[in-house]
Amino acid sequence: MSFANPGDDEIRTLLEHTRRIAVVGISDKPGRASHGVSKLMQRWGFTIIPVNPLLDEVLGEKCYPNLLAIPEPVDLVNVFRRPAEVDAIVDDALAIGAPALWLQLDVINEAAAQRAQDAGMTVIMDRCLMVDYGRLCSE
Repeated sequence: MSFANPGDDEIRTLLEHTRRIAVVGISDKPGRASHGVSKLMQRWGFTIIPVNPLLDEVLGEKCYPNLLAIPEPVDLVNVFRRPAEVDAIVDDALAIGAPALWLQLDVINEAAAQRAQDAGMTVIMDRCLMVDYGRLCSE
């Protein structure tokens, strides 16, 4: 298996065309990375769709128990969960037709990432969405 992240040009294009980000594993605790990254992405103009079965609302947005419960399309699934949980998340992301999957820092599941990529999804693994957006897209 030889999963490789896309290059900067492809990541930049993805981020420039992304508006709706489903955040799997978002926390309502301000000190958590999932909360801080999502709050900043909101501030930068993205619509955040929180996904956490234990919460009703995060950052002023209705929270969904899983990707399958989201009633509208998403442009990107951003994952803040343990690597062992990524296989099921990929299944759900493929089921809803999400075009892209972002596995945050230290979320490394090469087999699941490769499976999503082989199914046609753009996949970024072990990178921070906020850092890459700031590096590639902010002026």
